[in-house]
Amino acid sequence: MSKVVVISGHPNLEQSYTNSVILERLSASLDSVDIRRLDRLYPDYQIDVEAEQQALIDADVVVLQFPFYWYSVPALLKKWIDDVFSFNFAYGPEGDKLKGKSLFLSFTVGGPEESYDPLGYNHFTIEQMLRPLEQTAYLAGMEYRKPVYTHRMVYIPDVYNKLEEVQGRAFEHAERLISDIIATSASAERRIRRFVADWFGQFDKLPEDGSYFTKHLSPHVTWVMPEGHFTGHEGFRQWYQSVRKTFEPDCQHNVEQLDIKETEAGYEVRLRIQLIANTFIDSAMKGRQIDMRVNETWQIGMSDEGEIVIYDYRVDSLKDPK
Repeated sequence: MSKVVVISGHPNLEQSYTNSVILERLSASLDSVDIRRLDRLYPDYQIDVEAEQQALIDADVVVLQFPFYWYSVPALLKKWIDDVFSFNFAYGPEGDKLKGKSLFLSFTVGGPEESYDPLGYNHFTIEQMLRPLEQTAYLAGMEYRKPVYTHRMVYIPDVYNKLEEVQGRAFEHAERLISDIIATSASAERRIRRFVADWFGQFDKLPEDGSYFTKHLSPHVTWVMPEGHFTGHEGFRQWYQSVRKTFEPDCQHNVEQLDIKETEAGYEVRLRIQLIANTFIDSAMKGRQIDMRVNETWQIGMSDEGEIVIYDYRVDSLKDPK
């Protein structure tokens, strides 16, 4: 199973009746999980950015676990996001470290469901209030998963709710979250989306050794580009060397659209890609800066070892570069 990192944003988990139950259940049920209690790690709000970023790099699935405070995250978790999702880590020219990772928002809500409605006293839906966090995931290139949240999760002795009720809801919440994490980690779609992120991450670097690419290409791959048609590994290498002579390393391949369809032979992947790159002065592009979009279609399958293999790769249309 994929590695999961859970960022607990409750400012004082010892006083929690519900978030603590959820975290205990996650710890007991997931094989590979790193639960990071911010209240213990950083009671002084001095975030160890390097340690937190490394924890995210090591994970495939990221869960933000928190109580819903004033329609947002608690201050400690907000500080964590501000510090850790930094320039050239989560966004920016080199900010691809979270690209392709799944993000779950898992949180407890004190108020009843009916209050989060245009006619309720909170006026807006939960999903509307989550837009800034959703956009944060998109900016970082993460896969924003359907949030998991539960209402009526406040317990005030002899005043509001019963302890066994809120803890029962917390247990059910944890089970829903665990089910979603397992389904996401095990799905073919998840593997393909992660592969796409890794594939273009490698292309951005344009390494001299192209073995990463040929490892995932059928020996008889059909490679159809605006520059021509190429066949097999040797045809790919010929095309790839011409690309390396044209484009400078550190390109940007931005995946603007990704659709996956299961076929009899495997999967068809349709992509809309924005390419931003610089070219060499002695190339045919004569040092021009490129900003163009392409439509790509991949036909892929799985090898006997479980590796993703592309057997047909084509660019269907290409807009003139700016």
